Amino acid sequence: MRNIFFVICWCFSVFLSFGQNTTDPLQTADKEAQKQWVDKTYDAMSLSEKIGQLYMVQVMSNQSEASKKKIIQLIKEHHIGGIIYSLGGPVRQAKLDNELQALSKIPMLVGMDAEWGLSMRLDSTYAFPWNMTLGAIKNNSLVEETGKLLGEHCRRLGVHFNFAPVVDINTNPKNPIIGNRSFGEDRDNVTEKASAFMKGMQSVGVLASAKHFPGHGDTEDDSHKTLPTIAFNEKRIDSIELYPYKKLIKEGLSSVMVAHLSVPSLEPRIGYPSSLSKHIVTDILKERLGFKGLIFTDALTMKGASDFSETGDIDLAAFMAGNDVMLMSENVSIGVEKIKNAYYNGSISEERLQHSVKKILKAKYKVGLNFYKPIEIANLKKDLNRLKDDILYEELMENAITVVKNDTSILPLENLNSRNIAYVKMGDDDGSVFLEELQKYTQIHHIQSDSLSGLLNQLQAYNTVIIGFHRSNDNPWKDPSFSKKEISWINEIAKTNRVILDLFVKPYALLDFDYLTDIEGVVISYQNSKIAQQKSAQLIFGAIPSKGVLPVSIGAFFDSGYGIRNDAIKRLRYSVPERFGMSSLKLKKVDSLAQVAVSGMMTPGLQVVIARRGAVIYNKSFGKHTYEGDEKVEFKDVYDVASLTKILATLPLIMKMEEEGAVDLQSKMSQLMPEYKNSNKKDMTILKMLSHYARLKPWIPFYYATLDPKTKRPSEKYYRTERSRDFNIEVTHNLFLRSGYQDSIQSVILKTDLLDRQQYRYSDLPYYILKKFIETYYDQTLDNLVDEYFYKPLGANYTMYNPYHKLSNKDIVPTEEDNYYRFQKVQGYVHDMGAAMQNGVGGHAGIFSNANDVAKIMQMYLQKGFYGGKQFLKPETVDKFNTCYFCENGNRRGVGFDKPQLSGSGPTCGCVSLSSFGHSGFTGTYAWADPEEEIVYVFLANRTYPNDTKNLLLKANIRTDIQRFIYEAIID
Repeated sequence: MRNIFFVICWCFSVFLSFGQNTTDPLQTADKEAQKQWVDKTYDAMSLSEKIGQLYMVQVMSNQSEASKKKIIQLIKEHHIGGIIYSLGGPVRQAKLDNELQALSKIPMLVGMDAEWGLSMRLDSTYAFPWNMTLGAIKNNSLVEETGKLLGEHCRRLGVHFNFAPVVDINTNPKNPIIGNRSFGEDRDNVTEKASAFMKGMQSVGVLASAKHFPGHGDTEDDSHKTLPTIAFNEKRIDSIELYPYKKLIKEGLSSVMVAHLSVPSLEPRIGYPSSLSKHIVTDILKERLGFKGLIFTDALTMKGASDFSETGDIDLAAFMAGNDVMLMSENVSIGVEKIKNAYYNGSISEERLQHSVKKILKAKYKVGLNFYKPIEIANLKKDLNRLKDDILYEELMENAITVVKNDTSILPLENLNSRNIAYVKMGDDDGSVFLEELQKYTQIHHIQSDSLSGLLNQLQAYNTVIIGFHRSNDNPWKDPSFSKKEISWINEIAKTNRVILDLFVKPYALLDFDYLTDIEGVVISYQNSKIAQQKSAQLIFGAIPSKGVLPVSIGAFFDSGYGIRNDAIKRLRYSVPERFGMSSLKLKKVDSLAQVAVSGMMTPGLQVVIARRGAVIYNKSFGKHTYEGDEKVEFKDVYDVASLTKILATLPLIMKMEEEGAVDLQSKMSQLMPEYKNSNKKDMTILKMLSHYARLKPWIPFYYATLDPKTKRPSEKYYRTERSRDFNIEVTHNLFLRSGYQDSIQSVILKTDLLDRQQYRYSDLPYYILKKFIETYYDQTLDNLVDEYFYKPLGANYTMYNPYHKLSNKDIVPTEEDNYYRFQKVQGYVHDMGAAMQNGVGGHAGIFSNANDVAKIMQMYLQKGFYGGKQFLKPETVDKFNTCYFCENGNRRGVGFDKPQLSGSGPTCGCVSLSSFGHSGFTGTYAWADPEEEIVYVFLANRTYPNDTKNLLLKANIRTDIQRFIYEAIID
């Protein structure tokens, strides 16, 4: 018994000392100066002014003039201590705030319910992810940074108190008012996240307010409509609901908002809200937990407090319970009068009044209201929508998105050449951003139907289906549920197709399913914001890893804290420049120069893609397809890339053959092609041919010999306007060259003379020769080979020969108004005449692509042959071909690749590394990669439209000047 008595005494002493040892979170470092200001201010106040400090009233910057006058009246007559803003716009709020503060004798505390950003209450301002999303992040430093940046927003807008974080532990999936506002159901995770968020916000001088005390997480009732009940015993509440408060109070939490709840185990009076309970507010929060910060009521306008009316009794009861600030009182005038009468009749002592008012004044001193300055209106919107906020949002979503099911390792999607992928949208919100981002990685079709049978019939052509479930991201209270129809359709699709289900809602939506056995992959993306959709698509294709864990459990399916980790597989991701050591501001010079090229009629339009460290950080289109047309250049539009074909088609196949032992760099033509054994080209090596050092002529105008000598138009001897067996080479629309003419081209090349001496001379001829060699070796056409081995597995679905077979003309940028050979607009057919005479498939020209696809191929080279989980080429092979073997002879070229100039002017800005490589094209195209700076730069244009007589793009150095601007934009 004696031992038990000592244990009880020890526990009681620990209990008492807990509250006594907590620090005062409102005290500043200059506590003496703070105390002097507080005491002096308090002593100069009348009773009415003191009582007025206890009130914080609601203000909306978009309210009527009549409502505004009422607020002004409350300031003038009742000297209210604070205002809480909701709804409106940032500039309007700032102007109104300046006006109202000017009327107040003592500057007012300004609060907002900005739990995840100012957009919760204001239009046109920034939002961060919801708490449920943050709860999925394992890296708490990111949550702290969220609190910090959100705090900076508040400070800029003149907000001193943010009623956040929500520390309710959401253990009830049906909770209608907490849900997404909670960090989750695990008390430790919630506490860690709330602590990090609070520290971040308070580090920049904005005071945090943990809510809703003692805990609003496990109820199915909406506190805005009724008085919810938390029907747990005191032991459970102490171990779960109160758990976060204990830690946050020790760590300097500035304020607490008391919930509008009925908690019978703590307050037995029926219909008595926790915000009015002395036991909850004073005995537990202030005494037991030792909290010394400000205590706010929840909104006193909430329904369900049956024992109170609009007579002001509720205000008095709240103050008597121990609250310091009456939030959003229904009638301030009556409430003030009730408290004043209680003061006069002795129910409220001067000591009690002084206790709360001086705390409020201490808080005002701490946020700098002892030296109040009006809000600066200039640049307000810009300051609330910063680049670093976008960067953080990206990082948060990348760390939050959670893979919870990955049967057959379907995620990330690999082996794209064997996948036919469809996208099916479900839910009532937009999923277009998700689809657009998915389509950056491979060909994906959006399948829609009004009937299940129609949908299933269309999906027979696809072996992989991505289902995006999109619900509104407007606010966290939107219903996340699937409809019965959607559940049924998903289950039926999953029976016949491999399915990835991606939920852009909170995880609880999965509870609508009875089973998930037929669905291979399940991704929780939490929100339907633009960035969430983009990052989820990037995760599905392995451009970013999956890192998130579930903040809540999903019935019998998945436990809280569960998440499947997948590594990235080195596909291009898409982000903002600053995340990868580049300056957005400096890259605006690229915009300007691109506009100069368009407005100066150097090209009708163009695409530019810039990637660094594996991320596309610039992806823009400028101008139109033609000068006279209205078709704007879009991301998906394809250009004739001209000589980029050399490194995009022929070169990778030669590299592959070299790895297979079919050739080596010293292989001679006499060894590779029998017809060359007795020719003047028998000793030409692959190395010299691809280094443009084989004495071959630069170019032969093969087409010229097929023109009528008199009319200078295609001769009837060689051409027909209809296809036949004898005329089946389609050089353009309704113009067919004589069959077998490709052999004539090869014969001309075989017999042509060599240059008199060995020197660097750029030539297309090696690629005519090697095209024939490659096709003979594999017994397949070049277009099919490169598509099979490279484009399909890379996901380069916009890269192809002869796009007129696959694409609409609205997606193909025209190249020229031909008035010398084909005499029509060249669109969808290769511009180069020699390639056209090979059915559009040349080794030197013929490829059409968009800038994004070209960037993928260049990135594959930059990554030493690796991309998307596949090793296309060996690292040593890439290095071997990216070598200048004849630099000492004044030849800068690599093997197939162009290289930086050795001196003077050349193909680059002169600011790239010597290990860099790339190529340019006659139509105005350019692609370059730099391993040292990890930069890929792609420029596509149709400067040859309407004709190629003036190469203004080259004369103005547009492409290389843009390259120079790229390097000037490097900031690390």
